[in-house]
Amino acid sequence: MGIDLGTANTIVTVKGKGIIIREPSVVAINLETKEAIAVGNEAKEMIGRTPGNIVALRPLRDGVIADFRSTQIMLKYFIDKAVKIAKVRKPRVLVGVPSDITEVERKAVIEAAQMAGASQIGIIEEALATAIGADLPVEEATGSMVIDIGGGTTDIAVISLGGLVVSMSKRVGGDDFDNAIIQYIRNKYSLAIGERTAEALKMNIACALKNYEDKQMDIKGRDLVSGLPKKVVITTDDIYEALEHPIQTIVESVKNVLEKTPPELSSDIMNRGIVMTGGGALLQGFNMLIEQETGISCVIAEDPLDCVAKGTQKVLEKGYDSVIFSSKK
Repeated sequence: MGIDLGTANTIVTVKGKGIIIREPSVVAINLETKEAIAVGNEAKEMIGRTPGNIVALRPLRDGVIADFRSTQIMLKYFIDKAVKIAKVRKPRVLVGVPSDITEVERKAVIEAAQMAGASQIGIIEEALATAIGADLPVEEATGSMVIDIGGGTTDIAVISLGGLVVSMSKRVGGDDFDNAIIQYIRNKYSLAIGERTAEALKMNIACALKNYEDKQMDIKGRDLVSGLPKKVVITTDDIYEALEHPIQTIVESVKNVLEKTPPELSSDIMNRGIVMTGGGALLQGFNMLIEQETGISCVIAEDPLDCVAKGTQKVLEKGYDSVIFSSKK
C-alpha cells in the first residue's frame, strides 16, 4: 500500500489496483470527549462550520505531522478503509515524505503508521516518488528535474541513477497561497474570508504571470468594519499581488537547485526540461513563469496531483532497491 500523506489531501494506492482512496487530510474532533467524529471528505465539510465543542483540523502542517494523535486517527481510518476495499491484511505501507524531513519527523510518520495497523513501513522522498510517478528515467545516468508543489511543501530535485543529486524542500505550498489571499483581501478590502473562498479564488482566477489574464470573481465574507456580510469583486490582478511573494520564493528555490547542479546534469535538464507536479502546478501560468525565469522548458506532468501516489505504487510493484522497509512489527 502506498500513501501520499499530503498536507491538503491523502491518496492511497494498492499494488495491482491503483488509486483507491483520495480524501482531504482533515479530522473533526469532539473537544469534550477527545474522540474523532469524522475524517476525510466528511470532516472537510465541517471546516468553519462547527459548534464550539467540535473542531475540524488538519493534523499535518508543512508536509509533516503537527498533531500526532489526529494523524494516527486519520491514518488508521484510511488504512482500514483501504484494507476493506482491497481485501488485504496487515499491509506493508510506503509513505512519501518531504526530502528535508528530520529524523524526529521521520520516526513520527513510522510510529503513526505502525499504530494505525501497518505491518511494515517504508519511507520515500516525495521528489523521488513524484519523478517515478511521472515516468521520468530516474534509474538512468541522466539528469531529471522535478518541482512538486504540494499543500504544505515544495520539493525540488535533480535525480540521476535512482537518487537525489541535488534537492531542496521549501515549506511553501498551496496552503501558503490560500493564506496569502486571505491576508491580502483582509488588508485591502477589510473583508474576512475563509479557506474555502480563498481556494476557490486560487483555482478560478489566479495566474502566476502579471497582466496575462483579466478575470473577476464575486466573493462574500464578513466586513471587518461593520461586522455584517459583504460582497466584493476580486480580480486576477488582486490575486497576482497576493501570491507574488510565495511564488517568487519557489522560483528562487528552483534557481538555487539549478546553481548547485553538476554541469553534465545541467546539460541533460536543458535538453529534457523540467517537470512540475502537485496541486500548485495547476496554478495558471506557473510553468511559463519558470520557463521565463530559468530559460528551460517546463511542462506539467500528466495527472500532477497523483504523481507521488503513483510513484509509491510503482516502487512497490517493481521493488526498487533504494526503498527500505525500515520498521517491522
